[in-house]
Amino acid sequence: MIVILCLDDKNGMMFNNRRQSKDKVVIQDILKLINGKKLFINSYSENLFQNSESNLIIDNNFLNNATKEDYCFVEDNSLQGFSKKIEKIIVYRWNRMYPSDLKLEIPIQNWNLADSFELTGNSHDKITREVYIK
Repeated sequence: MIVILCLDDKNGMMFNNRRQSKDKVVIQDILKLINGKKLFINSYSENLFQNSESNLIIDNNFLNNATKEDYCFVEDNSLQGFSKKIEKIIVYRWNRMYPSDLKLEIPIQNWNLADSFELTGNSHDKITREVYIK
């Protein structure tokens, strides 16, 4: 599966039990990137993709149900135990540090950084999209 995450500089995914950002530019970039393919999300992420014309699969058990080719947007789920199933990780990095209460457990520094691209976001002036491959 291909995992899409939003992380701070210390690999934090959530802080104070909420998402780090609702940046519209990131959501638009994700939809452009997946190019009409399935995007698995859980009900927590559903409001981010409201009114978007995309192939959304809303499934609270999506990490178990997604296949090798599927994109999965992960905000509030632990990825521990799923690393063997993940082929690629796409990170939107906020270039900031937040007091996170959920962190990415997969050591992505052991993966190959295949691409890096900077975006000007709606909520953050600089957002870096990084693509990691096993």
